[in-house]
Amino acid sequence: MAFEIRRLRAALLMAAAAAALASCASSETTSTATVNAGANRADVYPDITAIVSAETQQMSDEEAASYSARLTALSGSRRSGAISEAEYRRQLAELQALRDGHGKAALSQIEKTN
Repeated sequence: MAFEIRRLRAALLMAAAAAALASCASSETTSTATVNAGANRADVYPDITAIVSAETQQMSDEEAASYSARLTALSGSRRSGAISEAEYRRQLAELQALRDGHGKAALSQIEKTN
């Protein structure tokens, strides 16, 4: 009885091993679902030595400090009463127009260079 159980176990083990090897033996991949054809870069090595630059010129630290000083001076002048409310509103509207138009101007510059 024990001999037949060992024999049956060996036969089942060999059948399982044969099934496992048969499933691994097929090297053919029939996957037709590819992600994006342009994303397949298997044949191309990336150039990691290329220098990356921004599309547009970034604001320098000096420019940022200049705008910050201008806003600080404007609010100080308003607080001290050195400029009228109308002049404050005019200069504030000028700076807000610069803020609102900067994105569109930068985008048009980027699109022009591409």
